[in-house]
Amino acid sequence: MSSMNIKKFEVNPLQENCYVVSDETKECMIIDCGAFYPQEIQAITNYILENNLKPVVCALTHAHFDHIHGVRAICDRYAIKPILSQKDEDLYNNFGEQMRMFMQADVDFTMPEIGGFIKDNDIVRFGNQEFRVIETPGHTRGGVFFYNEKEKVAFSGDTLFMGSIGRTDFPGGSMFQIIQSLRMVTQLPDDVKVYPGHGPQTTIGYELASNPYLDR
Repeated sequence: MSSMNIKKFEVNPLQENCYVVSDETKECMIIDCGAFYPQEIQAITNYILENNLKPVVCALTHAHFDHIHGVRAICDRYAIKPILSQKDEDLYNNFGEQMRMFMQADVDFTMPEIGGFIKDNDIVRFGNQEFRVIETPGHTRGGVFFYNEKEKVAFSGDTLFMGSIGRTDFPGGSMFQIIQSLRMVTQLPDDVKVYPGHGPQTTIGYELASNPYLDR
């Protein structure tokens, strides 16, 4: 029996969810490290240390600044490189511009080199876990779900929230595309737990029953 652990850290002024996902092998995957403040990075690294974890994957559901701000600190510390969709490469590389536009802030660091690009149906592995990549454009061009079929867990980034969906009015966003993406992910089993980029966790079934944007 696998023992997958999911630890959520709510970080930065936009209350973004960064997740550390680990299992009995002690390997772990860090998803969407948007940590802004030193104490947020500290909380994440303390958790990793206290649980003897070994970060082997730094995965991004998309490349908005509030999901990638802490990637440099994490990747430097654990000598890993981030993986994301190639369709969000420009967004990732324009991190400084995003910070100026949304936060009126100048950053004094560049983002680490990308370790690899992921696309639909790729498998992201760590420990005994396998997450399938599901492309979910709409919030950004390169948005993805990470779906673990065995554990019935999905990380939805900013595509799907409890009772809501991601904004589509940013550059690269598309209401048409996000509706297509949602139509696809609602084919997942009802009892799949969904861990979004902001807000509380939910399930596919709950969202189908209550989220005004969804239908099968």
